[in-house]
Amino acid sequence: MDSTTTWIVVAVAVAAAVVLAVAVGVLARLVRTRRLLRRAGLPTGSPWVFWGAVLYFVLPTDLMPDPVYLDDIGVLLLALRSLRRSPQAEPPDAVGHGK
Repeated sequence: MDSTTTWIVVAVAVAAAVVLAVAVGVLARLVRTRRLLRRAGLPTGSPWVFWGAVLYFVLPTDLMPDPVYLDDIGVLLLALRSLRRSPQAEPPDAVGHGK
């Protein structure tokens, strides 16, 4: 193997490690957000969205091969967004903070 091939392999491995670290960070944020919302007594939306996102991240079947974690990150971000925008949550104006 020549030095160019070695550098390409190393660069791809580093990029895959960085993307995996981002995906694990988003997963941790999702779990932390759900835990904080539940402790505060706030609605967290459908539990199937949370658990579906966690299972999609953990299971080996993906839309894209696992060295590319972009689909996992997208699913986790959508679940995080759904936790923050739960339909049962009161809008800020209903509490009196918006006026």
